[in-house]
Amino acid sequence: MNAFTRHDLSAIDVPMVDFTLNGRAVTARSNETLIEVAQREGIEVPRLCYKEGLDAVGNCRACMVEIKGERVLAPSCCRAPTAGMEVTTDSPRALKAQQMVLEMLQSDMPETAYTRNNEVDQWSLKLAIGKPRFAPREQVPSDLSHPAITVNLDACIQCTRCVRACRDEQVNDVIGLAFRGSHAAIVFDMGDPMGASTCVACGECVQACPTGALMPAREVALVVPDKQVDSVCPYCGVGCQLTYHVKDNKILHVEGRDGPANHKRLCVKGRYGFDYAHHAQRLTVPLIRRADAPKRGDFSMDPDRVMDVFREATWDEALDLVASKFIALRDTHGKKSLAGFGSAKGSNEEAYLFQKLVRTGFGSNNVDHCTRLCHASSVAALLEGIGSGAVSNPVMDVMRAEVVIVIGANPAQNHPVAATWIKNAINNGTRLIMMDPRRSDLSRLAHRFLQFKPDTDVALLNAMMHVIVHEGLVDQDFIAARTIGFEELKANVEGYSPELMAPICGIDADEIRYVARLYATSKGSMILWGMGISQHVHGTDNARCLIALALMTGQIGKPGAGLHPLRGQNNVQGASDAGLIPMMYPDYQRVDSPAAIARFEQLWGMPLDHQPGLTVVEVMNAIKAGSVRGMYIMGENPAMSDPDANHAREALAALDHLVVQDIFLTETAYLADVILPASAFPEKTGSFTNTDRLVQMGRQALAPPGQAKQDLWIIQQIASRMGLDWHYDGVGDVFEEMRLSMPSIGGMRWDRLEREQAITYPCENEGDPGQSVVFTDHFPTESKRARFVPADIIPANERPDSDYPLVLITGRQLEHWHTGSMTRRAAVLDAIEPDPVALIHPLDLVALGAAPGDVITLESRRGQVTLYARADDSSPRGAVFVPFCYYEAAINRLTNPALDPFGKIPEFKYCAIRMSIGGAMTVQTSYGGGQLLPAGVLPT
Repeated sequence: MNAFTRHDLSAIDVPMVDFTLNGRAVTARSNETLIEVAQREGIEVPRLCYKEGLDAVGNCRACMVEIKGERVLAPSCCRAPTAGMEVTTDSPRALKAQQMVLEMLQSDMPETAYTRNNEVDQWSLKLAIGKPRFAPREQVPSDLSHPAITVNLDACIQCTRCVRACRDEQVNDVIGLAFRGSHAAIVFDMGDPMGASTCVACGECVQACPTGALMPAREVALVVPDKQVDSVCPYCGVGCQLTYHVKDNKILHVEGRDGPANHKRLCVKGRYGFDYAHHAQRLTVPLIRRADAPKRGDFSMDPDRVMDVFREATWDEALDLVASKFIALRDTHGKKSLAGFGSAKGSNEEAYLFQKLVRTGFGSNNVDHCTRLCHASSVAALLEGIGSGAVSNPVMDVMRAEVVIVIGANPAQNHPVAATWIKNAINNGTRLIMMDPRRSDLSRLAHRFLQFKPDTDVALLNAMMHVIVHEGLVDQDFIAARTIGFEELKANVEGYSPELMAPICGIDADEIRYVARLYATSKGSMILWGMGISQHVHGTDNARCLIALALMTGQIGKPGAGLHPLRGQNNVQGASDAGLIPMMYPDYQRVDSPAAIARFEQLWGMPLDHQPGLTVVEVMNAIKAGSVRGMYIMGENPAMSDPDANHAREALAALDHLVVQDIFLTETAYLADVILPASAFPEKTGSFTNTDRLVQMGRQALAPPGQAKQDLWIIQQIASRMGLDWHYDGVGDVFEEMRLSMPSIGGMRWDRLEREQAITYPCENEGDPGQSVVFTDHFPTESKRARFVPADIIPANERPDSDYPLVLITGRQLEHWHTGSMTRRAAVLDAIEPDPVALIHPLDLVALGAAPGDVITLESRRGQVTLYARADDSSPRGAVFVPFCYYEAAINRLTNPALDPFGKIPEFKYCAIRMSIGGAMTVQTSYGGGQLLPAGVLPT
């Protein structure tokens, strides 16, 4: 059991003991350690190997205390109190031992510290350790091989905090302690330099190190910050809390904070992906397309030639042009001739005002965002089946589950901190079942790994349900009391026996039976899934099957048992909650519901469109058809993220008026008529909702560069120029209006959120603590019951054939995020993964006659890209995986825009391609994020 779990379970009833500490009577739990009790009582005890959250090992001996009646001193980090024990932390004997340990360690330290927070120096000062009497050890040269982390083993005291952080917290198993005696040393992957190791640069070791032996590169740990600002991570949906260390309006470095989702942990993006905010290519002034500029779409994006296409403008000129063009198009061609794409990267308040602008200023429901491209089918199935599109349990509940199924997801790459909790749960006895066509990092720890054939999810899941029904493993009481439609589902799965489905999905029938029994009979089973489930034409059916599995076994509505679609972007949950979708007002109130229409017409003071709007892909088709003529895009990059990207770019170029609000000249911004320079994540304050339904505060740490403005201000300025009478004095006023329209957050006052910084919804009444586990006694449907919805096998829209014999799978990679506009301008992240790569099974490379590192071309019926080949056996033979973050190899030129009929989500995860050697490689020149700076130099 790791230290986090031990502390998390400390609230469970344990015996209390009375004992004496430094002559003072104290009471403590019997499972506490003496060092914890002393800390709570305000008594300082030196410690170096001890760190809260890590297992105690007692190897530094700096925390020795004297216990009456015992012959030897005791390490206080490893001893628990007993009744009547008499402990002294500052007796002459204990003090002398503490001083001796620190003096010996001090003699091994280099004369110049690597960090301002060297704990050996700090404790030596407190215990009045002068110049050490002992000869220093031989100095070890620094290891500068890693772009993010500097290794200074001459400052290493072998406390093993880095080992435990890597092995026990992150479970990456990169760092170890090798050799014996005076030859003992910290090693990386059994002797490799850190830069050549399998280190994923989460930085947990850096945060744990007490001496600077492991430090952020470029010596930033020696720079004194002007301020520290608590905020949240701007990347994936886990919602890690962090602290920015800021000097001269630049972020020096980032530390993890003890937030509910991360407990101080971060990943490589959260810890090192911040300097994009300081990149030289930030947009700092409004831009208007020049009258003599090349036709949109005829000129390749090149930030160095931006002024050939755009001219600078004042804010008044740019905003007046934006509003006047939108009004003219609306009044000439009708309200539905305008559309808006909002952002899952922005705050809840920005999402709310954006959709309000489209619905009240433009006059239609043509508003969407990237949820349409990630979990739209999951939300459709969840709303249909259980009445809510949100998760039932937080990720952390895997620590309470006996069985965890992860299907169609790669948390180690896409949700790295969430993956650490899964790994911790496995180490504590939880059984992980991984189901995916690709073998991810978590598979090495899985109890079972089911590598099913791509596109056969329904076959596999229906076979599991067949077993559960036929072997009487269903929860009859739960089904009778809390569900409807089971008999129809039972009849549907009758034809899906494991024996019949095994050749279809590629999983042995006995293995299907074993996993089905394991899931159904455990005291608590959780299912987590990702876009491998949702991004198919049968994505809604995939999710329906997962919901049915949970309902038929009663594995929902209790701790450690439930459904959790992992959210991809930092605020995709909050943006959806706030109504940034075409068929729903805020809080998933349908735009064609009379009650919802009445509520929002009264709140916003005007009549509203009663018909659902167009989704992302539908908007692109409508542009080509001539019915949509103007668009406002805030913080989204559909020219990279949409399927069949060539079609999307042609559509955007055909608009009469395109306005893009962003922080960089993205592929989409290059097609704009007006570009509005906006604020990066650290430059704004707002609330953000993570994948656990946890609403958290993001705080402004930096001032926007040049004339760039905060997104909330820009939206309000456009609204004012379009005749809307809005009055908000700040972000808190917007949140307070949201509370009036969103019952799920009705109990969250803005001042409470500022104070507590994190509240889980539903929180309907002021003072409510929020509910981390929902559906405990009913479902939020009209009948209060959940609904089973049967699903049958529907093949992918496009199957491999003799012309296009391979399958393309797209997704994210650890170091980069979404379309790469931020992470590829972060120096460390771009240095680790600078080039576009296709991950190809080694045997497929051999069959092609290619070698790793060769340039290859991938081609579908819609386009082609050229990129580098990387041998990777995580993908099965016949399948190629490509991240979609590389603009010079925009893989969505190839993907299929075919839609799931319910969620209207494109089929990103399956299309037919062919592969050839060679091709014209586009050299990455525009971003230049990977240029590492000399030591001590801050990003500019």
